[in-house]
Amino acid sequence: MIRAVLFDIDGTLLHTGGAGAVAWQRAFLELYEVEANIEEHTHAGMTDPEIAEIVFREVLGRDGSDTELAEAVGCYLGHLADAVAESEGYYVIDGIAELLPRLLERGVLLGIVTGNIEAAAHIKLVRGDLDRFFNFGGYGSDSRHRTELTKKAVERGGEVSGSPLDLARTIAVGDTPRDVKAGHGAGIRVVGVATGSYSVEEQRDAGADWAIADVTDGFPL
Repeated sequence: MIRAVLFDIDGTLLHTGGAGAVAWQRAFLELYEVEANIEEHTHAGMTDPEIAEIVFREVLGRDGSDTELAEAVGCYLGHLADAVAESEGYYVIDGIAELLPRLLERGVLLGIVTGNIEAAAHIKLVRGDLDRFFNFGGYGSDSRHRTELTKKAVERGGEVSGSPLDLARTIAVGDTPRDVKAGHGAGIRVVGVATGSYSVEEQRDAGADWAIADVTDGFPL
């Protein structure tokens, strides 16, 4: 029986309708007066620190210093709440609003595992009234590497539950091959959902333990 489930956010729980890209674009316009189309330079599943580094290299043509990277992330965060609130394309993915309370009723521990920095994760979750289901997680602010932030989520889950999570009874849910690789790197099984940029077949090819169209299609309860 599954005892803990760690959910990715973008493409897995919800879609922001491009709000994150808008916030990054506004941040680099404010700081450096350059147009940065994030979607042209990044891929689904990247962490926020990775995104900032890539924009510096590919848009500004140089590496950003630690101070500049921190400033860029902070400026992005300052624009994100408005971008999410304004987004006409924001929606919670089918089946999520029904699945989360059902998992809680069964005593399953729910956590977040995402490349978003922690504050950004909460901004995105709040609009969909999803933040109330999660009280721990691993975030891009913990590590720029998804495997490491997934391990951090597992560690925090143990702290919340009072004992280390049983890896055999813990799963992650994500919409990209990066999510699959990170979950396996952390020693847990992964549900790959085709609600983002990757198909069921691509999730299966990436090694997902369950590859499904969405959480209404054979989620391992």
